[in-house]
Amino acid sequence: MRALCLILNIALVAAYGNYMRSPALNTLYRWKQIDFEYPSELEKMTAIANGEFNQINVIPLGIERWKDRIFISTPRWKKGTPATLSSLPTLGGQESPPLSPYPSWDWHNAANCTGFTSVFRMSVDHCGVMWVLDSGQVEAFETPQQLCPPTLYAIDLDTDTVLGRFPIPSEFVLQNSLITNIIVDSRDARCRDLHVYIADAWRFGLIVFRSSDAAFWRFNHYSFYPEPLLSNYTLHGLNYQWSDGLFGMSLGKVHQGDRPLYYHSMSSSLEFVVSTSVIRDPTRVNNAVDEFKLLGESRGPGGQVSAAAIDRNGVMFFNLISQDSIGCWNTCTDYQNRNLGIVAQSDKILVFPNDLRIDHEVPQYAWIITNRLPMYQFNLIDPNEYNYRVLYLDPVKAVENTVCE
Repeated sequence: MRALCLILNIALVAAYGNYMRSPALNTLYRWKQIDFEYPSELEKMTAIANGEFNQINVIPLGIERWKDRIFISTPRWKKGTPATLSSLPTLGGQESPPLSPYPSWDWHNAANCTGFTSVFRMSVDHCGVMWVLDSGQVEAFETPQQLCPPTLYAIDLDTDTVLGRFPIPSEFVLQNSLITNIIVDSRDARCRDLHVYIADAWRFGLIVFRSSDAAFWRFNHYSFYPEPLLSNYTLHGLNYQWSDGLFGMSLGKVHQGDRPLYYHSMSSSLEFVVSTSVIRDPTRVNNAVDEFKLLGESRGPGGQVSAAAIDRNGVMFFNLISQDSIGCWNTCTDYQNRNLGIVAQSDKILVFPNDLRIDHEVPQYAWIITNRLPMYQFNLIDPNEYNYRVLYLDPVKAVENTVCE
């Protein structure tokens, strides 16, 4: 891995004092409350009347982009979320458009675990297949019910066809598991050698899926745990406690048949790295404890990060959720204070940047969703304010004149 970049030193994260909005960051959509595109107004009114649709309880969580569409997940964390995966055009137009359930309403009304239950996040491979992580759980912020097993779906985005459904075996889903994030590792031109890495934030594990034979395996590591002091948050005057472990994952460039997986717990200020050759081998991983490496020292107070992604130039972008900011790091430099930058910061439009993905287009863009999640959890969302945003960032322009360039 040192042959790729000398990256295994880290110090404190860069200072957070530069208050700014980047000219590279733009808003595509924003909502005070989320609406859905129903087949008819009568069906919408009926859904509201019977409690199937309650706007204040709907929150956007995950985001992905493929060609002329973006995809947004709305997990069923509270009653009244009628659909859990939707699409919108990347061209924009309306400021606050209703979400169009994807691939159809039928997938959100299906019974017996044959459709979507509660989608958290998605990851698109370079062949145009979107891998969708469905938690199978509803009403997590009210009275949690595990209606279906956590399941991985594969959807062909060019035909809008569900190619496969892969329930995670029960032996890999522990009591109180929170299967919350995924990233796809596809390397060959036809995406045949494909693995999906799945994070369990509450039971501190990493689940691996191999597409060639639909096999799963799981392993735990002490680096997947949260830091106690970083489990206490304060955001815009709201104090809350989360003990979320392994969460953010991003993949470096392929070098000599291998590539690094960078990862971190959400309630942590530390970044780690492991060679994907370790985790892609189920016979090796449980005897490879020393191959999971700390990149260096703490990012310090306020250094909690949700999602992260790496662009074609090897620059990592990451959401600093306690700082209303997006950070950057050029992975070919040491992970030190002097090499970590802030590319955007705003206490208006970047309140809790939750998900971040970088697309496969030319030129590339980073896609960010902000959702004021702590305020939503504690029923503090003001329906008269803009609470949810889809943002896009030009990664090349964002790092101009920064340490990440």
